[in-house]
Amino acid sequence: MERVADVLGRKYPQFNTTSPNHSVSDALYQMCAENVDHLIVLEDERFSGVVSSNEIANKVLFINKPLKDVAVKEFMNTNLPVVTLDDSIESCMQLLEQYKAKYLVVYDQFDFKGVVTSQDIIQEALSKRRSVFEDAPPSDHSLTWSY
Repeated sequence: MERVADVLGRKYPQFNTTSPNHSVSDALYQMCAENVDHLIVLEDERFSGVVSSNEIANKVLFINKPLKDVAVKEFMNTNLPVVTLDDSIESCMQLLEQYKAKYLVVYDQFDFKGVVTSQDIIQEALSKRRSVFEDAPPSDHSLTWSY
């Protein structure tokens, strides 16, 4: 059974991080430059939340000031499910569904280890199931149409 530790082990070791006091426009620029859709918000090396392009898009319509004048802490998501390194991929899928979340925060005891995304979980599940699909016998059904 695959665990969260396995998923984190396959991800790049670097975190795309920002500070809660950085501007939202700087965070968007960083996401674009690093080709990511979220940043981990750290304050004094401690996890504070996740800011994503989706969160920004959802909230930007409700503010009346430029994004360069808005701090990341106003847009970051701090209400995320938490998993441990030993949790299974299946339990992660259940948490993502239960909380309608896109991100899971990973802790080992009280040590922040990273963030696992719903995309990471899907890729992991598919990579383990791929052999099932590859071993399936070819279908005799033809996809041709006759008119």
